[in-house]
Parts: sequence; structure tokens; C-alpha cells
Amino acid sequence: MICVVVWYLYYCDPKDDYGIKISELRRFEVKGKVIGEGTKPLICTPLVGKTKDVILAELFAVLIKKPDIIEWRADFFEGIANTNEVIAIAKEIKEIAGNIPIIFTIRSIREGGQPIILSDSEAIELNAAICTGTSVEYVDCELSNTPEHFAQLCNVAHANGVKVIASFHNFRSTPSQDILNQKFAQAELKGADVAKVAVMPQSLEDVITLFSATLEAKRRLKIPVISMSMGGLGAVTRMFGGVFGSSVSFAVGQSSSAPGQVPIEDLNAVFHIVDKSMGV
Repeated sequence: MICVVVWYLYYCDPKDDYGIKISELRRFEVKGKVIGEGTKPLICTPLVGKTKDVILAELFAVLIKKPDIIEWRADFFEGIANTNEVIAIAKEIKEIAGNIPIIFTIRSIREGGQPIILSDSEAIELNAAICTGTSVEYVDCELSNTPEHFAQLCNVAHANGVKVIASFHNFRSTPSQDILNQKFAQAELKGADVAKVAVMPQSLEDVITLFSATLEAKRRLKIPVISMSMGGLGAVTRMFGGVFGSSVSFAVGQSSSAPGQVPIEDLNAVFHIVDKSMGV
């Protein structure tokens, strides 16, 4: 872990004159939370309850820990087929969370999500209903959706002032850096506001591949990027990903939504040390 960070500081210092500097990246601010600025990622914590009562209990427990962003993983919710109920809960989450931005996510089973009874088309329609019927700030849209579905959600989201996170997940392995570069670039080409890649490492070399792809995306893309390797091997990317360009790190608030997530308290401690050591 230390060797990887030293490698970056020696070869890829963002204060050097090659590549695009962090200050030149496109950034945006949502209710005081700036995505795509500096080396300290924002911390996002998930809500993964199966019922409304559990979701709200998670929310209150998470708010005490002061996350920067909250993600509602609606694929865990057993009532996901009831659009009106989903919208009502999203509104309540937003009202309780106040100025903390909310990400609404329906993760498909093909990308590591929970089994749900909605088709891809129905999931897109539910996302669109969230955009038009609530004040949620972000929706997640997987790059594996059809181009028509992806464009449909982007159009509805942007018409209602909602940002789109284009995501790619591989829970089995880490593709080559060329493929990861393509996934990041595809997110921007499709009109998303943020590009997200999450992969499973089988070796430390895979972790370095993820770091390298993140650094490349940070230089080339005009939108913020989010990246992580999952599992125990990948935990280092959640702690040091910001140094390489990742804008958000997903942490355990009360329950985790993916393997390798680090408790929010530990992430805050690591981020403080990194900022202090790098002088940022």
C-alpha cells in the first residue's frame, strides 16, 4: 500500500507539468459538496434496508457520522415495484437528510445488485420518476443499459436538474487498463455527469491497474471520476483513490453495499493524514 502511494508521489505528482492538473478538471457543486476537486474524496454511505422502517433507521444512524453524500440502494428495497411508495420514501430520505445530496441507485443483478422483479425498462422508468417526482440530486445509470435507455434517463434527469452517474461494475475480476479507459471515456461520451468504475482485484497488480486507469481518466476526462477496487485487496483504493483522481469513496455507515467498504470513521482519519502529509 505504501509503495503504491510512494510510486504515485514520485512519478505522478499532480503538481508536475504533465497531464491536466486537478484544478483544471471540470467540477460542480451540489449544496456545498464539490465533486471533482482536490485529492480528498467526498464520503458516500449507503442505505440498504429492505423495508421503509429499516431504511429510515439506517439513515438516522448514518447522519450522526456526517457523510458528504448518501446513496439509497433501492434494489435492496422489497417494495421496489411500487413506484409511488419508492417516490414517497425518496422524498422522506431527502427531507430528513437536508442539504446532504442523495444518490438513487437501482443496481442490476448483472452488475452485483439484488434480484428485483423490474425489467431494465421498468428500472429506467422508476429512475425517471425519481427525477421528475423528487428533489434527489443524482441517479445512477449503468453503462450496460441499452443506448436508448441510457439516453432516455439522461434526458429526463438533465431536464429536471438531476446529475447522472454512469457506472460500470465487475464483481469477478479487473479488466485490462484499456477496457477501463474505454469505460471511463464511454461515460463522458454518453453525456453523463460523473464516471464510475468498480472492479474486483485478483492481485495487487489489478489494484495498480485501477489506480492507473483512474489517473488516466482524471487527465483526459472533463467530468469527475469515481473508482474503486473491491474486497480486501482493493480496500487501499477506497483510502487513497483520491490521490489518483477518484472524487468519491463509498464507506460503511451502518451496513455495507459492496465488499471492502471501510467504516466512515476510518476513512476520515486516513483522509486527514493524506491531506496533511501531501500539504493540501
